[in-house]
Amino acid sequence: MTIKFRSFDIPTDIDKVSRFLIETYYAPFTLQSGHINWLPSRWEYMHFHPLITGVDRSKIGVWEDGDEIAGVVHPEHPGSPAYFEVRPGYESLKAEMLNYYEEQIRVTPEGTENHEGIFLMSGDNEFAQIATDAGYSKSDDTEPMSAVQLDSVPDSYPIPEGFKLQSLADDSDPSMVNRVLHRGFNHDGEPPSDGVVERKFMQSAPNFNSDLNIVAVAPNGDWVSYSGMWHEPTNRYCYVEPVATDPDYRLMGLGKAAVTESIRRAKLLGAQISFVGSTQPIYKSIGFEQVYSLERWNLTNAQ
Repeated sequence: MTIKFRSFDIPTDIDKVSRFLIETYYAPFTLQSGHINWLPSRWEYMHFHPLITGVDRSKIGVWEDGDEIAGVVHPEHPGSPAYFEVRPGYESLKAEMLNYYEEQIRVTPEGTENHEGIFLMSGDNEFAQIATDAGYSKSDDTEPMSAVQLDSVPDSYPIPEGFKLQSLADDSDPSMVNRVLHRGFNHDGEPPSDGVVERKFMQSAPNFNSDLNIVAVAPNGDWVSYSGMWHEPTNRYCYVEPVATDPDYRLMGLGKAAVTESIRRAKLLGAQISFVGSTQPIYKSIGFEQVYSLERWNLTNAQ
């Protein structure tokens, strides 16, 4: 075992880390043991989200054993907590990875400290002890991950008369996507025009499938609910992200109907399980249940 550290390389490592995460995928509803890595779909979504432009990706740390990735330390967006991806069999890297975060990510080149902390997998007692010894303590903040077996999800959910569902394969107008997400995430007024460029950027992701991304269209033609969906064929799962409904059209079942349609289409591609990073009632009503969670740890003496 000859492990070497290096900095992240764009764009080569976006795909290489994706393959690493595919190889180390954790199948839900099986016995959980210690560390669980990100879904590769979340990794791809991160790199094609508009916020990625504010991340110094040269600070992402990569450990390799030969040509095989053994570990990765990274944020998700500017100022976010750090996340740790570890290949099974390389758990001995955890202390070194945390030390790298302390020296290269938590403190910026300008000397500014990021006190957003780190996320560790619930049940990873080894990493919890390493973090405790380094001066971290667990907070109440968590990131849940829920999943559902797709054979238990109905193929459709009723929507009010006059509304319809369609995919971005039918119409991918980025200005309409921009508006429904802007309003759906509770921003006031009309969206800024530069958001159109951001939506085009997100749709340029290698595994973005316009046929899986569903919108609910109101009788007046407005797009009022959106269900994003990412399909990973190797491990036969799909990942729901993002989902948003215009405040004027909530509690009408539109979001649930859109997600259900995204799932139906993913099933046709061979997906057997769907994930979502949430425990909100809309997902529970579809059948999602929490399968694991990340726990946020903060530096005890951070100001």
